[in-house]
Amino acid sequence: MMATDSPPRFQVEEMEAAEPHRVTMRGEGAWDACGAYLFDVDGTLLRSVDRVHVHSFAKAAEDVTGERITLDGVTLHGGTDTAILAEAFAHSGVSAKTLEAHRRAILDRMAEIVEAQRAELRFRRMPGVMAMLQWLKERGAALGIATGNLERIGWAKIEACGLREWFEFGGFSDRFPARAELVGNAAWQARRQLRDADAKVCVVGDTPRDIEAAKANGLSVIAVATGNFPFDELDRLEPEVCCTSFVALMKTEDRR
Repeated sequence: MMATDSPPRFQVEEMEAAEPHRVTMRGEGAWDACGAYLFDVDGTLLRSVDRVHVHSFAKAAEDVTGERITLDGVTLHGGTDTAILAEAFAHSGVSAKTLEAHRRAILDRMAEIVEAQRAELRFRRMPGVMAMLQWLKERGAALGIATGNLERIGWAKIEACGLREWFEFGGFSDRFPARAELVGNAAWQARRQLRDADAKVCVVGDTPRDIEAAKANGLSVIAVATGNFPFDELDRLEPEVCCTSFVALMKTEDRR
């Protein structure tokens, strides 16, 4: 967990669901009956309305190496910070050896930059997030994070957005360039916490990469179309649950 200093306080809005409510369910069992849930951050729990994190890549790289990189042409949605950094170096024509020699220092510098600008972080919580987390918590589920963010950056966002109290552990990209690896690590943490090696774990995310990572680890997945990918595109990948928002998913409880 991050430092003991209290994060700056500012109003965090919860967005309203934009699309009509749509939910597809596949397979057996209730969507809310898993032992643990691993939530992606950006596009799933919240939406950043600042550029602090995005700008930290180039700033950190230049601070540490003197080289200038750009994120132009780099796929951000569903990516991990470590993989995005490597892709940005390659797209910018900077030697991979330079990155390898300074990777840890660059990642640490990124986290420092974001933490130093905590007062400038601005977010909107995705529709129905608080109700969703409370619903799962009341059912005894362990709640964790599985995000491509670096650990210090991921917790900074979650704390600033007023969601830290809900989450007990997380899988981050500091040691895992591939999303499937960090999701696997988070699932291992969840089962260790539950003291059940066979506990059912569900990934909750907003991109095709979240679905792919869940399937690569044999986990169920709830895909929520609150990020950059529309409902139909996510639904074609056949997650166990696909919904336009947590609001839409929670409304299925009213029909039980």
